[in-house]
Amino acid sequence: MMQVKKNLALSLISLGLFVIGVTSVLLVKAYYTANQDVLHQDANLPSLLQLELENEQLAKENEKLWDELNKLKAGQSAAALASQQLDQARMNAALVELTGPGIRITLDDSDLERDSDYGNYVIHEEYLRTLINILWNGGAEAIAVNNQRITTHTEIFCSGAYIRINGTRQMPPYRIVAIGNQSDLTSALQFYFWDKLGEYQQQYGITRKLETPEEPLTVPAGKEYDYKYAEPVKEG
Repeated sequence: MMQVKKNLALSLISLGLFVIGVTSVLLVKAYYTANQDVLHQDANLPSLLQLELENEQLAKENEKLWDELNKLKAGQSAAALASQQLDQARMNAALVELTGPGIRITLDDSDLERDSDYGNYVIHEEYLRTLINILWNGGAEAIAVNNQRITTHTEIFCSGAYIRINGTRQMPPYRIVAIGNQSDLTSALQFYFWDKLGEYQQQYGITRKLETPEEPLTVPAGKEYDYKYAEPVKEG
């Protein structure tokens, strides 16, 4: 009987030790697992910080790129505006060929036999100057005589048997092309001088012809004026 009790006690002790051992193993495993998670989180912490720093750097670079893009767009707009202003200035300076509706006037010397009033049988430079001024007043946007663009620098004067225009020798017939509203330009010609030319045409046989063609007319670009002695005033 004592032996049985002794064996039972030993069994209970062994069972207790086994339970304690298993419990210890489970506790150790749980502790290890928990510490592994903490260690894993600690290991990922530098990576998270590095990623956040990289994101901040990328945001700064992105903002910088947007600023440069906006500056580029502003620069392009300024360049486009400058180009537009340059084109307008070239047009105002008569340095651009133009096409549009307009009128054509032809003046030519007489073929009739000439008497003592020799000067009434030929076209004089004053005829050209007067007609050009009339056309300007009538709203002409561009004028050319024998393909010579009339600009603020154009000279028209008699030089013997020819008329000098823009430094070139021009002989009759003289063809004046004016771009603008045909009705306004034609109305501007209804002036005493145009009628006077009509009288010369009847009396002396000179040619005075007005055309209002349906097709567009073209005036060439003027020559760029070369300033040899003048220069811009420096500020200050």
